[in-house]
Amino acid sequence: MLNRRTLRIKVMQALYAYHQAVGSDYSLALERIAEAFLPDLTAAEAPDRKLLQGQRKMGEVIFKEWHKSGETPEPTDDADVNDAVQEAIKFYQKAVAKDKVYYAGQLVSGAEGIHDQYLHLLNIPEVLLQILQQERGRDSRRLTASPEPLLDTTRLSENQALIKLMENLQLQDLTIRRNQKWHGQPELDALRAAWRNEMKQDPALLSYLAAPAGSYAEDQEMLKHLYKEFVFKGTALPEYIEEDDQNWEENRSVVKNLVIKTVKMLDEAADENMVLMSLSANWAEDKEFAESLYQQTLADDAQYEQLIADSSQNWDVDRVALTDKILLKMALCEMHLFRAIPVKVTINEYIEISKNYSTPKSKQFVNGILDKLAQDLTASGAIRKSGRGLLDNQ
Repeated sequence: MLNRRTLRIKVMQALYAYHQAVGSDYSLALERIAEAFLPDLTAAEAPDRKLLQGQRKMGEVIFKEWHKSGETPEPTDDADVNDAVQEAIKFYQKAVAKDKVYYAGQLVSGAEGIHDQYLHLLNIPEVLLQILQQERGRDSRRLTASPEPLLDTTRLSENQALIKLMENLQLQDLTIRRNQKWHGQPELDALRAAWRNEMKQDPALLSYLAAPAGSYAEDQEMLKHLYKEFVFKGTALPEYIEEDDQNWEENRSVVKNLVIKTVKMLDEAADENMVLMSLSANWAEDKEFAESLYQQTLADDAQYEQLIADSSQNWDVDRVALTDKILLKMALCEMHLFRAIPVKVTINEYIEISKNYSTPKSKQFVNGILDKLAQDLTASGAIRKSGRGLLDNQ
């Protein structure tokens, strides 16, 4: 199931994308000032290029000072410059506000997309049986040209665990509502390639097909084997899924856990009303955690920027990797906002995330800064824990 570390990663990615977008907004705002003072080549009189260049530079300087200080700029004697700066500020503020909302939505949809991928993969058996039927027809037509005997896939077509999964009512309902049916040609081709080039050569599957009908447990074990070896390992399907889902590498372990647990739940006693796995034990609570962490990290960005600068005297804070700064700010926000989460848990979580998502030296940097800040803020009373958060977790 979805865990809090995965949620923290989703928040980090949303914040990173937001900051990248804000950088683009800043550049676009400056471009608007530049465009305001482009020479009009159709004017009756030749434009004063030197004057326009001076107005442009003045407007850019005023905008940059506003962006740095946040204070309303004093009007100049040049009305055109004032208008251009105000237009750029309005554009920038509107774009940033839009980006903030957009990436908050992406954060939630990214997390919920994990469950959609889980549903999507549970629909593989239905498509695989269709491909087996097509392949039998294809092989039959080629039989006259080749003495090679046809592969009898009857036992797989009659696999009771596979059929039971296909007949699950909740899967059928959610597949329609979340549009998770396999229908695109690229994904059908990927599954067909997996069958032809990988599954048909698999010793375990060939042995299963050659044996007489066995127990339900054998059917269930084969279904689990197909998922483990050809969906979460293998070549054709994993390559397609990774290309189709840019977050597959980080989501794979969660999706695999959901799928394999579901197959294990498909015991002989399970019926069509078996309840599928949920995204998390309490998605409403986890969603609130992620959204609050995202929103509050942005709300207190300036405060955390200053704390990091004060605690990294041997580092130029402007040259710290953006990912590291985001992780540090998220950790500080988490320490302040979520009183039930122990400080040591928070620090350890962000150190682990930094190992996979930032520079080789990030682990030591993040650890050092957070350890110092946690001690100082706890001693000053700025960080207060309650309940489980009081545990020192040593």
